[in-house]
Amino acid sequence: MQASNTLLRAFSENRQSFGIWQMIPDANVSRLLARSGCEWIMIDCEHGYISDTGMHHTVPAVAAAGASPIVRLPDMQPWMIKRALDAGAHGILVPQLRTVEEARQVVKCAKFPPRGTRGYGSPIPLDRFTPVPTLTEYLQQANDALLTMVHIETQEALDAVDEIAAVDGIDVVFIGISDLANNIGHPIIDGAVSEELKVAIAKILEAGHRAGKKVGIYCSTGEQGKAAADQGFDMISMSSDYTLLHGIVSQEISIASGRLPHRLRR
Repeated sequence: MQASNTLLRAFSENRQSFGIWQMIPDANVSRLLARSGCEWIMIDCEHGYISDTGMHHTVPAVAAAGASPIVRLPDMQPWMIKRALDAGAHGILVPQLRTVEEARQVVKCAKFPPRGTRGYGSPIPLDRFTPVPTLTEYLQQANDALLTMVHIETQEALDAVDEIAAVDGIDVVFIGISDLANNIGHPIIDGAVSEELKVAIAKILEAGHRAGKKVGIYCSTGEQGKAAADQGFDMISMSSDYTLLHGIVSQEISIASGRLPHRLRR
Protein backbone atom coordinates (compact mmCIF):
# COMPACT_ATOMS: atom_id res chain seq x y z
CA MET A 1 0.00 0.00 0.00
CA GLN A 2 2.79 2.42 0.79
CA ALA A 3 4.18 2.10 -2.74
CA SER A 4 0.77 3.05 -4.19
CA ASN A 5 0.68 6.29 -2.22
CA THR A 6 2.61 8.56 -4.58
CA LEU A 7 2.72 11.43 -2.10
CA LEU A 8 4.04 9.19 0.67
CA ARG A 9 6.59 7.78 -1.76
CA ALA A 10 7.81 11.28 -2.59
CA PHE A 11 8.16 12.02 1.10
CA SER A 12 10.08 8.80 1.74
CA GLU A 13 12.44 9.72 -1.12
CA ASN A 14 12.88 13.24 0.29
CA ARG A 15 11.41 14.77 -2.85
CA GLN A 16 9.16 17.79 -3.07
CA SER A 17 5.72 16.90 -4.38
CA PHE A 18 3.35 19.02 -6.45
CA GLY A 19 -0.41 18.69 -6.71
CA ILE A 20 -3.62 20.61 -7.26
CA TRP A 21 -6.93 21.31 -5.54
CA GLN A 22 -10.06 19.76 -7.07
CA MET A 23 -13.23 21.72 -6.37
CA ILE A 24 -15.39 20.57 -9.30
CA PRO A 25 -17.20 17.29 -8.52
CA ASP A 26 -16.61 15.16 -11.57
CA ALA A 27 -14.60 11.96 -12.06
CA ASN A 28 -13.53 13.08 -15.54
CA VAL A 29 -11.99 16.20 -14.01
CA SER A 30 -10.26 13.96 -11.47
CA ARG A 31 -8.71 11.81 -14.19
CA LEU A 32 -7.66 14.85 -16.20
CA LEU A 33 -5.92 16.45 -13.23
CA ALA A 34 -4.27 13.20 -12.17
CA ARG A 35 -2.82 12.74 -15.66
CA SER A 36 -1.45 16.29 -15.87
CA GLY A 37 1.75 15.61 -13.92
CA CYS A 38 0.37 16.01 -10.40
CA GLU A 39 1.41 13.42 -7.82
CA TRP A 40 -1.61 14.15 -5.64
CA ILE A 41 -5.05 15.70 -5.95
CA MET A 42 -6.60 17.49 -2.99
CA ILE A 43 -10.31 16.67 -3.16
CA ASP A 44 -11.77 19.74 -1.50
CA CYS A 45 -14.85 18.88 0.52
CA GLU A 46 -14.47 22.01 2.65
CA HIS A 47 -14.76 24.86 0.15
CA GLY A 48 -15.26 22.89 -3.07
CA TYR A 49 -18.58 21.69 -4.45
CA ILE A 50 -17.91 18.06 -3.56
CA SER A 51 -20.40 16.09 -1.48
CA ASP A 52 -19.90 12.75 0.23
CA THR A 53 -21.17 11.05 -2.93
CA GLY A 54 -18.90 13.19 -5.09
CA MET A 55 -15.95 12.27 -2.91
CA HIS A 56 -16.71 8.58 -3.41
CA HIS A 57 -16.56 9.12 -7.20
CA THR A 58 -13.46 11.33 -7.32
CA VAL A 59 -11.24 9.32 -4.96
CA PRO A 60 -11.18 6.13 -7.10
CA ALA A 61 -10.84 8.15 -10.30
CA VAL A 62 -7.70 9.86 -9.01
CA ALA A 63 -6.23 6.62 -7.68
CA ALA A 64 -6.91 4.76 -10.94
CA ALA A 65 -5.07 7.47 -12.88
CA GLY A 66 -1.94 7.00 -10.78
CA ALA A 67 -2.06 9.94 -8.37
CA SER A 68 -2.81 10.02 -4.65
CA PRO A 69 -6.31 11.15 -3.68
CA ILE A 70 -6.12 13.32 -0.56
CA VAL A 71 -9.37 14.56 0.97
CA ARG A 72 -9.72 17.93 2.67
CA LEU A 73 -12.56 17.38 5.09
CA PRO A 74 -15.38 19.87 5.71
CA ASP A 75 -14.61 19.68 9.43
CA MET A 76 -12.67 17.56 11.92
CA GLN A 77 -15.62 15.41 12.97
CA PRO A 78 -14.68 11.74 13.45
CA TRP A 79 -17.30 10.42 11.03
CA MET A 80 -15.88 12.59 8.27
CA ILE A 81 -12.42 11.14 8.82
CA LYS A 82 -13.84 7.63 8.65
CA ARG A 83 -15.85 8.31 5.49
CA ALA A 84 -12.86 9.76 3.62
CA LEU A 85 -10.55 6.89 4.56
CA ASP A 86 -13.21 4.29 3.85
CA ALA A 87 -13.64 5.87 0.40
CA GLY A 88 -9.99 4.97 -0.22
CA ALA A 89 -8.28 8.30 0.35
CA HIS A 90 -4.51 8.04 0.61
CA GLY A 91 -4.61 10.80 3.20
CA ILE A 92 -6.75 13.42 4.88
CA LEU A 93 -6.31 17.13 5.53
CA VAL A 94 -8.21 18.51 8.52
CA PRO A 95 -9.09 22.23 8.51
CA GLN A 96 -9.45 24.81 11.27
CA LEU A 97 -7.30 23.00 13.84
CA ARG A 98 -6.68 24.98 17.00
CA THR A 99 -5.18 22.84 19.76
CA VAL A 100 -2.73 20.03 20.40
CA GLU A 101 -5.54 17.92 21.82
CA GLU A 102 -7.50 18.30 18.57
CA ALA A 103 -4.43 17.09 16.66
CA ARG A 104 -4.20 14.03 18.90
CA GLN A 105 -7.90 13.34 18.39
CA VAL A 106 -7.51 13.54 14.59
CA VAL A 107 -4.73 10.94 14.72
CA LYS A 108 -6.81 8.72 17.00
CA CYS A 109 -9.74 8.78 14.56
CA ALA A 110 -7.49 8.09 11.55
CA LYS A 111 -5.71 5.03 12.96
CA PHE A 112 -6.88 1.49 13.56
CA PRO A 113 -6.45 0.06 17.09
CA PRO A 114 -4.30 -0.06 19.07
CA ARG A 115 -3.03 3.33 17.82
CA GLY A 116 -6.52 4.71 17.38
CA THR A 117 -10.23 4.02 17.21
CA ARG A 118 -10.98 3.84 13.47
CA GLY A 119 -13.67 1.30 12.66
CA TYR A 120 -12.77 -1.63 10.40
CA GLY A 121 -14.61 -3.63 7.79
CA SER A 122 -15.24 -1.64 4.61
CA PRO A 123 -14.02 -3.33 1.42
CA ILE A 124 -14.41 -0.09 -0.57
CA PRO A 125 -10.87 1.34 -0.16
CA LEU A 126 -9.03 -1.81 -1.24
CA ASP A 127 -8.88 -1.23 -5.00
CA ARG A 128 -7.55 2.30 -4.54
CA PHE A 129 -4.16 0.60 -4.13
CA THR A 130 -2.00 -1.51 -6.45
CA PRO A 131 -1.60 -4.38 -5.92
CA VAL A 132 -5.03 -4.60 -4.33
CA PRO A 133 -4.63 -5.61 -0.68
CA THR A 134 -6.85 -8.05 1.14
CA LEU A 135 -8.94 -6.74 4.01
CA THR A 136 -6.39 -8.17 6.42
CA GLU A 137 -3.51 -6.54 4.57
CA TYR A 138 -5.36 -3.23 4.57
CA LEU A 139 -5.85 -3.49 8.32
CA GLN A 140 -2.19 -4.30 8.86
CA GLN A 141 -0.78 -1.61 6.55
CA ALA A 142 -3.19 1.34 6.63
CA ASN A 143 -1.82 2.99 9.76
CA ASP A 144 1.56 3.44 8.07
CA ALA A 145 0.39 3.85 4.46
CA LEU A 146 -2.14 6.69 4.89
CA LEU A 147 -1.18 10.29 5.60
CA THR A 148 -2.68 12.43 8.35
CA MET A 149 -2.39 16.18 7.76
CA VAL A 150 -3.64 19.21 9.65
CA HIS A 151 -4.08 22.82 8.60
CA ILE A 152 -2.22 25.50 10.50
CA GLU A 153 -4.48 28.42 9.74
CA THR A 154 -5.67 29.81 13.08
CA GLN A 155 -3.91 32.02 15.60
CA GLU A 156 -4.27 29.28 18.21
CA ALA A 157 -2.65 26.66 15.97
CA LEU A 158 0.14 29.07 15.04
CA ASP A 159 0.85 29.69 18.72
CA ALA A 160 0.96 25.92 19.38
CA VAL A 161 2.62 24.87 16.13
CA ASP A 162 5.68 23.31 17.78
CA GLU A 163 3.51 21.09 19.97
CA ILE A 164 1.10 20.23 17.12
CA ALA A 165 3.93 19.29 14.76
CA ALA A 166 5.42 17.05 17.44
CA VAL A 167 2.24 14.95 17.79
CA ASP A 168 2.96 11.34 16.88
CA GLY A 169 0.93 10.41 13.81
CA ILE A 170 0.74 13.89 12.30
CA ASP A 171 2.60 13.55 9.01
CA VAL A 172 2.12 17.00 7.49
CA VAL A 173 1.41 20.49 8.79
CA PHE A 174 -0.20 22.40 5.95
CA ILE A 175 -0.44 26.17 5.80
CA GLY A 176 -3.90 27.47 4.96
CA ILE A 177 -2.49 30.79 3.89
CA SER A 178 -5.71 32.80 3.40
CA ASP A 179 -7.32 31.83 6.69
CA LEU A 180 -4.00 32.16 8.47
CA ALA A 181 -3.62 35.69 7.15
CA ASN A 182 -7.15 36.60 8.22
CA ASN A 183 -6.82 35.02 11.65
CA ILE A 184 -3.57 36.78 12.55
CA GLY A 185 -5.04 40.10 11.48
CA HIS A 186 -3.07 40.59 8.27
CA PRO A 187 -5.29 39.52 5.36
CA ILE A 188 -3.92 39.24 1.85
CA ILE A 189 -5.24 42.29 -0.01
CA ASP A 190 -4.83 42.37 -3.81
CA GLY A 191 -2.15 39.69 -3.54
CA ALA A 192 0.02 41.62 -1.10
CA VAL A 193 1.55 39.42 1.63
CA SER A 194 2.43 41.26 4.84
CA GLU A 195 5.72 40.86 6.65
CA GLU A 196 3.79 39.48 9.63
CA LEU A 197 2.34 36.71 7.46
CA LYS A 198 5.77 35.93 6.01
CA VAL A 199 7.11 35.54 9.55
CA ALA A 200 4.22 33.22 10.46
CA ILE A 201 4.82 31.08 7.36
CA ALA A 202 8.52 30.79 8.17
CA LYS A 203 7.68 29.84 11.76
CA ILE A 204 5.43 26.98 10.61
CA LEU A 205 7.97 25.74 8.08
CA GLU A 206 10.71 25.71 10.70
CA ALA A 207 8.53 24.06 13.35
CA GLY A 208 7.41 21.28 11.03
CA HIS A 209 10.91 20.44 9.89
CA ARG A 210 12.28 20.66 13.42
CA ALA A 211 9.74 18.01 14.43
CA GLY A 212 10.72 15.82 11.47
CA LYS A 213 7.43 16.41 9.67
CA LYS A 214 6.63 17.54 6.15
CA VAL A 215 5.22 20.99 5.52
CA GLY A 216 2.73 21.94 2.81
CA ILE A 217 1.39 25.20 1.43
CA TYR A 218 -1.33 26.31 -0.96
CA CYS A 219 -0.11 28.37 -3.91
CA SER A 220 -2.19 30.11 -6.55
CA THR A 221 0.29 30.11 -9.44
CA GLY A 222 3.27 28.25 -10.76
CA GLU A 223 5.46 31.21 -9.86
CA GLN A 224 4.30 31.04 -6.24
CA GLY A 225 4.84 27.29 -6.28
CA LYS A 226 8.42 27.70 -7.48
CA ALA A 227 9.08 30.22 -4.73
CA ALA A 228 7.63 27.81 -2.14
CA ALA A 229 9.81 25.01 -3.46
CA ASP A 230 12.88 27.24 -3.23
CA GLN A 231 11.88 28.10 0.34
CA GLY A 232 11.92 24.42 1.23
CA PHE A 233 8.29 23.33 1.35
CA ASP A 234 7.65 19.63 0.81
CA MET A 235 4.05 19.58 -0.49
CA ILE A 236 3.05 22.36 -2.85
CA SER A 237 -0.27 23.01 -4.55
CA MET A 238 -0.65 24.66 -7.93
CA SER A 239 -3.98 26.46 -7.57
CA SER A 240 -7.36 24.77 -8.17
CA ASP A 241 -9.25 23.38 -11.12
CA TYR A 242 -11.94 26.06 -10.72
CA THR A 243 -9.49 28.96 -10.65
CA LEU A 244 -7.32 27.67 -13.48
CA LEU A 245 -10.31 26.95 -15.72
CA HIS A 246 -11.65 30.46 -15.23
CA GLY A 247 -8.23 31.99 -15.74
CA ILE A 248 -7.29 30.18 -18.93
CA VAL A 249 -10.70 30.70 -20.56
CA SER A 250 -10.62 34.41 -19.68
CA GLN A 251 -7.10 34.70 -21.04
CA GLU A 252 -7.84 32.95 -24.32
CA ILE A 253 -11.01 34.99 -24.88
CA SER A 254 -8.99 38.15 -24.25
CA ILE A 255 -6.32 37.05 -26.72
CA ALA A 256 -8.88 36.20 -29.39
CA SER A 257 -10.71 39.49 -28.96
CA GLY A 258 -7.54 41.58 -28.80
CA ARG A 259 -8.27 42.82 -25.29
CA LEU A 260 -5.26 41.19 -23.60
CA PRO A 261 -2.50 43.64 -22.66
CA HIS A 262 0.50 43.39 -24.95
CA ARG A 263 2.79 42.14 -22.17
CA LEU A 264 0.62 39.04 -21.69
CA ARG A 265 0.23 38.16 -25.36
CA ARG A 266 2.00 35.07 -26.65
